[in-house]
Amino acid sequence: MLEKIKELICNYVEADPADITENSRFIEDLGFNSYDFISMLGDLEEEFGVTIDETEITDVHTVGEAVKYLSDLKERQ
Repeated sequence: MLEKIKELICNYVEADPADITENSRFIEDLGFNSYDFISMLGDLEEEFGVTIDETEITDVHTVGEAVKYLSDLKERQ
């Protein structure tokens, strides 16, 4: 899952997948703006077959948090 998320991230910002870690923060480290982040959420929903709750995703700031959120979400749905 981490590798697929890294691929999706690189569709939105210029980053080397090798430099993206679970501790990478979307805004501060990777340079996401809010529009990019929301757009990526749609890709994540499609890729992983889940429906993301936008109120829950506000607590996701790092790549690792996104991986955990999506893993938990897949188990719930």
